[in-house]
Order: sequence, then structure tokens, then C-alpha cells
Amino acid sequence: MDKPDYLMWSRKYDKAYGWQAQRERELGAKFRKNKELSVKDLIAVTEWKFKSEPEKLQRAQELVARNSDERIQRITSQSLSLPNADDLYRINCLTTLEGISPVFASIILTFFDPALYGIFDQTVWKGLLGNAPPGLYTPQNYLRLLVALRKTAAKYNLNARTIDKALYKKAQDKTT
Repeated sequence: MDKPDYLMWSRKYDKAYGWQAQRERELGAKFRKNKELSVKDLIAVTEWKFKSEPEKLQRAQELVARNSDERIQRITSQSLSLPNADDLYRINCLTTLEGISPVFASIILTFFDPALYGIFDQTVWKGLLGNAPPGLYTPQNYLRLLVALRKTAAKYNLNARTIDKALYKKAQDKTT
């Protein structure tokens, strides 16, 4: 794909997933302003991720609700407030919270800084790096995906999230 293709597929994603795209912008603006999250924020992210899967949504919300607001604020503040923080440090901080996997951490980081982060997804992995290895969803593999996302984004002067959305939507359209 070239730059116009990435932009077109990213716009198609935003149109197809309008509620999620709007919610992502709202939550991202809040996270950037506050540089920390609350239980309510994490529950909003679970809703964004699992809105169409009620059983997974309920389970994810129960898990994140086990964290105290104080703990969430302390850990997310540590992770998000450092300028140019090490990506592995950010992911590892976030995954110390109950219910936060590397995938979920990638969503938080993507909302917080869409220029540098994309969502950890097998579809995006395949679009950039080929077939996914067994046990894909590890912090180390997310770092590998980030390198590829950022390299592609830099090549076309786009955000990592734009590349991520375009690859996801293009793959979704192929399977339907």
C-alpha cells in the first residue's frame, strides 16, 4: 500500500466503526490531559474493546474493577507521564494491573499517543510481519510490531494508528 491507500482504509475504518473512533478520540484526549487513568477510564476502554461481546465485556470489567483507583492512577501516571518513556517499561507497568494484558496495554497507549502506538492485533501483525508466531501476545512481540508500525508510519509521514487502522480494515473487508 502507499500513503493514499493507508489514508483511504483508515477513513473507512473510522466510518465503519464510528462509535469506537469517536470514543477513542474522547478517551485519548482525556488520557493526554490527565496523564493518568481511573477505574472508570479502564472500564470505558473495556467497553470500547468488547462492546459487541457482552460476556467478554462483563469479565473484563470485573477484572479491571479489582484494581483500586489509587493503584490505577499511580501505575498509569508512572507509565504515561514520563517523556520518551521506554516502551517495554510502559507495557510492563500497565500489565501489572489486574485485567490488563499486552493487548489491553496497547489500546491504552494507542489512545494516549496514536502517533507512536497502534493496537496489538494479529491482523495488523500479519499485514506488516507475516504469519504470527505461536504465543503472539507478549510484550516483546508488541515491541516488534511497534518497530514495523513506526517504520511504515515514518515512510509515509503518518501516525502509527493510521497504519494500524488501515491494515485492520483492509483485512476485515477481505474476509467479508
